[in-house]
Amino acid sequence: MPRIPADEILIAGRWRRGRGLPIHTADPADGTVLTTVHAASVEDVEEAAHAAAGAAAAPEWRDLLSHERARVLHRIGDAIEEHAEELSALQTADTGKTLGETRALALSAAGTFRYTAAALETAEDALTPSRGPYLTMSVHEPIGVVGAINPWNSPIASDAQKVAPALAGGNAVLLKPAEWTPLVSLALGRIVHRVLAGAGLPTALLAVLPGKGSIVGDAIVRHPLVGRVGFTGGTGTGRGIAHVAADKLIPASLELGGKSPTIVREDADVEQALAGVMYGIFSSSGQSCIAGSRLFVQAGLYDTFVGELVDRVRKLRVGPGASPDTQVAPLVHHRHRDAVAAYVDLAREEGGRVLCGGAAPEGELYAKGAYYLPTVIDGLPNSARTCQEEIFGPVLVALRYDDEDELVAQANDSDFGLACGIWTRDARAAWRLGRRIDAGTVWINTYKQFSISTPFAGMKDSGLGTEKGRELIRAYQRQKSLYWSTDSTPLPWAN
Repeated sequence: MPRIPADEILIAGRWRRGRGLPIHTADPADGTVLTTVHAASVEDVEEAAHAAAGAAAAPEWRDLLSHERARVLHRIGDAIEEHAEELSALQTADTGKTLGETRALALSAAGTFRYTAAALETAEDALTPSRGPYLTMSVHEPIGVVGAINPWNSPIASDAQKVAPALAGGNAVLLKPAEWTPLVSLALGRIVHRVLAGAGLPTALLAVLPGKGSIVGDAIVRHPLVGRVGFTGGTGTGRGIAHVAADKLIPASLELGGKSPTIVREDADVEQALAGVMYGIFSSSGQSCIAGSRLFVQAGLYDTFVGELVDRVRKLRVGPGASPDTQVAPLVHHRHRDAVAAYVDLAREEGGRVLCGGAAPEGELYAKGAYYLPTVIDGLPNSARTCQEEIFGPVLVALRYDDEDELVAQANDSDFGLACGIWTRDARAAWRLGRRIDAGTVWINTYKQFSISTPFAGMKDSGLGTEKGRELIRAYQRQKSLYWSTDSTPLPWAN
C-alpha cells in the first residue's frame, strides 16, 4: 500500500484541513477506505483566490524572467520523475488503474512540465510590420489567477496539462481535483509546493482544492478574481461552465466527452486492428474520453472480425490494478460501475445482443471491487442510445458498413467529435477518411497515442479550445500591442 498523504489540502500556500465535508476515498479493487480528506469550502476558495492573486502579482514571480521560470518547471518535472513510483502506486490505489498505466501517466506529467519549460525558453513575442512612423510590437502577459478543474480518470496527467502552461504563463492556479480521486493531485501539490518554496517563490501560486459535489468547482469558476478556466469532464458540466465564463467575459477551454468511431476497412491488417481495437476501448477499463467505443467494420469482414474479437476479449485478464497480470482493472467507483451496467441493460432493451461480458465478474477476488467484464454488443442501429451516449466504461458497440459514404455518415452522426481510429493498408483511403471524419484527433493504424507537442481539441459537443502543442502557454496569457513613435512631427492636435 502506498503512503497516503495526511488529511490536509493546499490552501493559500499552506497545508491544512479543509473546512468542507469529509471525502472518503476508497480503493476500487476492494472497497477499502484509503483515507478521509476534508474538502475545501467556499470560504477556502475565497482565501485561496485572494492569496493566489497576491502571489501572481508578487515581484519575485511577476518579474521572473522566462528562462528562470522555465528552470522552476524543469525542477518540478524532475521531482515528479523522482517520485514516479510513489505517485503511480498512489494513483492506482485511488483510481483502480493498472500500475503500468499510472506509471506512464506520472512520467507523462513529468514530460509535460519539461516540454512546457522548453516552450517557455523559446517563446518569442513579435515585432509587427509597421504601417507608419512608429514601431509596433505584440507581447503576452499573465492573466492572473486561473482555475483548473479535472476529472477522475487520469488525474496527474490532466493536472500537468493545465498547471504547467498556467505557471509558465506567469499565473497562479486554483486546481480542483475530482471528488473520487483527490490523492495524487494533492501529492503533486506537495511536489510543486516544495519546489516553489525552495526557489523562494510564493507557495500560494498553486492551491489544490478537492470538493464535494459541485460546490468548489462552481465557486472557482464564479470567483471574480479567476480570469480563465480550464475544464476536463462531462459535456453537461462543461456547458454550465461556458455559460458562466461567457457572463464573466473570460476565456475557457473545455475538453469534454466522446463517442469515438474506430473503423476497420476490408484491407486492414487484421491482427494489428484486433489488438488496436481492444486497446482503444478496454485499456483504462474504457474510462477515457477518447475511447474507441463505436466499432465500424466493413460488411464483408464483419462476421469473422467480430467473431475473433469476441474470442480475444473473453480472454482479457480482469483484476486489481496493482497486479502485474491485469489488463482490465476495476472501474473507479461502485456507483460508476452501476451506471455502466445500466447502459448494458439499456442495450438489451434496445434489441442489442451482448456477445461477451455484460456483467460483473464472479468470484471472491471481485466480490468487493467495482469490476465489470469487457463487453461487446452488436445488433443495434447507430441511432440507439447505447451508440450515441458516452458510457465511459469497457463497453464496445459493433456496427457494420457497406461503403465509405455510409460509413462517414454514420461515424459523423454523433453529438461528439473527439477522436477516431482508422485501420487500413491504403494510405490514400486513410487520408481521405481522416479528413472527412468530424474528430479533433485521428489515429491511423494505432490508437491512444499522445504527444504533449501535438495540439488536442474536440469538435461539436466534445469541447472548446485546445490543450497541448507549441502554443499551449499562450492560451494562459493575454496579448497586448505596443506602439512606439519614431516620428518627430507633432500629432495633428499638438498646440
